[in-house]
Amino acid sequence: MNKTVSVLGSTGSIGTQSLEVCEKHGFRVLGLSANNNIDLLEQQTRKFKPEYICTYNKENYSELKKRLSDTGVKVLCDMDGLCEISSLEQNDIVLNSVVGMVGLLPTLTAINAGKDVALANKETLVAGGEIVMSSAKEKGVTIYPVDSEHSAIFQCLQGNKREQLSKIILTASGGPFFKKTYDELKNVTKADALKHPNWSMGNKITIDSATLMNKGLEFIEAKWLFDLTPEQIEIVVHRQSVVHSAVEYNDYSVIAQLGVPDMKIPIQYALLYPDRLECPTKRLSLTDYGSLTFEKPDYETFKCLSSAIKAIKLGGAYPCLVNSANEEAVKAFLNDEIKFIEIGDIVSSVTEKFAPSRINCYDDVVKADNSARNYVRNIIGK
Repeated sequence: MNKTVSVLGSTGSIGTQSLEVCEKHGFRVLGLSANNNIDLLEQQTRKFKPEYICTYNKENYSELKKRLSDTGVKVLCDMDGLCEISSLEQNDIVLNSVVGMVGLLPTLTAINAGKDVALANKETLVAGGEIVMSSAKEKGVTIYPVDSEHSAIFQCLQGNKREQLSKIILTASGGPFFKKTYDELKNVTKADALKHPNWSMGNKITIDSATLMNKGLEFIEAKWLFDLTPEQIEIVVHRQSVVHSAVEYNDYSVIAQLGVPDMKIPIQYALLYPDRLECPTKRLSLTDYGSLTFEKPDYETFKCLSSAIKAIKLGGAYPCLVNSANEEAVKAFLNDEIKFIEIGDIVSSVTEKFAPSRINCYDDVVKADNSARNYVRNIIGK
């Protein structure tokens, strides 16, 4: 299959699996980017021979350029580099798997260049959903979801009339602390929080899964991706991560997408759509699982989840504020500056502390982002 792909965040969990899919199907890799892991970025560059690479960390730029001086690859850096790769004319699709708010501008840049986007960066739609979706509509660009849950919904919508959708059911693993009480979470360690039961992910996303913020962000994403009201989104804890999500239609028929917990399946669907080819993963055997369970989440203990839902119901800048506050709080937890339970306490305070404001452009997102980060730094004394 002749397709040209650029992968932003190529050294992360999603990025490395994306390159497995590219290799499996013979895609041309045009651009790659990474933040700090320049050793792996160098290996990927020599293997896939992209024309462009970017390190978001300026301190790595000279070293990377020196290491790859024999390859002829164009080495870029910082946000300008990410945006240059995103807008390359040869791109058929840009897969954005960078972590955090840094992913928003490259997504907007790809859209403005008329490029389809395979989106694995949650913050793009959480912080700037309204401007992203309106830009995509204006440019005739398709955003293909890479998150397993949103990919599942996207797949369950195929062949059905969108106006007949009643609601969607977002499944959640529940993370490592499912059924723990607030008091039990007061002294959990960083090592405890980084033990996800089903998925292998980066540190930030793994902590988000432990606080259930990950599901809160996905709730907001789903609202924008599928043009839903918050009332049309239900969250169900499904510990086995086999049912990736489901759609209920007006006749109360529910269609679900199942598979082993392997991100290569949704990555490949985003890159190959509408085709389906053999995927480099295992087949699902339902008898190996034996039983599948479904339970309600604990919104009171896991304050991040309820705060994200409250934020999208309030609208305006609140989703961006909550997301940015969470990023800073998670960073502080990973740096041993606050306790795990304080992440939810900090995030839940945001909707009370900030006055309503609108998001009309990218600069509004940046302003809200800075305000929320400063607010958290003041709380933790940094």
